[in-house]
Amino acid sequence: MFMDWAFPAAQKEGVYRAIYERRDVRHFVAGSIPEEVLSGIIDAGLAAPSVGYMQPWRFVRIQNPALRESIFQLAQHERQQTAAALGERDEEFLRIKTDGIRECAEVIVVLLCNHRERYIFGRRTMPHMDLASASCAIQNMWLAARAEGIGLGWVSLFDPDELRVLLNAPDDAEPIAVLCLGHVERFNERPLLETAGWDSPRERSDVLMTDQWITAVASHSEKDSL
Repeated sequence: MFMDWAFPAAQKEGVYRAIYERRDVRHFVAGSIPEEVLSGIIDAGLAAPSVGYMQPWRFVRIQNPALRESIFQLAQHERQQTAAALGERDEEFLRIKTDGIRECAEVIVVLLCNHRERYIFGRRTMPHMDLASASCAIQNMWLAARAEGIGLGWVSLFDPDELRVLLNAPDDAEPIAVLCLGHVERFNERPLLETAGWDSPRERSDVLMTDQWITAVASHSEKDSL
């Protein structure tokens, strides 16, 4: 007889609700986040799994308005560069704003710390597992924020070297995310990139295989062209 370790039904519903209603938020309304709520969101990130228990994440809370504006300008510059690289989809891409850096209540930069090379366990053949671990921390924060009714957006439009200099971080620290947190008017029913027509979610049949890679199955892009 095995023990039933499942959560009660209402708690399970809350976990799945946070997963399916999580959104990458780009628009915020005014209002500060209570310190205890922000601390809980950060602690959720610290509770994430990490390969070899390396805990490679470091968080920098941005409270200097001038520094926040500099980060916004970095994102704006990269936004223009990315649009140019996209060619015919440039105008479509530019409709996706990064103004949340200015509008949100809190900005937190996530970096991979500068001592991760010491960790061989889990990284000898898979050196990017530190990035995977930090991504788990960000996802934990995202789900905790959604449960608290706080919006979170992950901005990745920046030059890591320029952002590292702005933060006075060590040369071997690597910024991977600018997180914008704040109150929202509403959470979109569907993800922004989906409703904007940028792409659509993959079906389970697109990504789930058994025992081996099946090349005969049409890819997501191939199906779109049919």
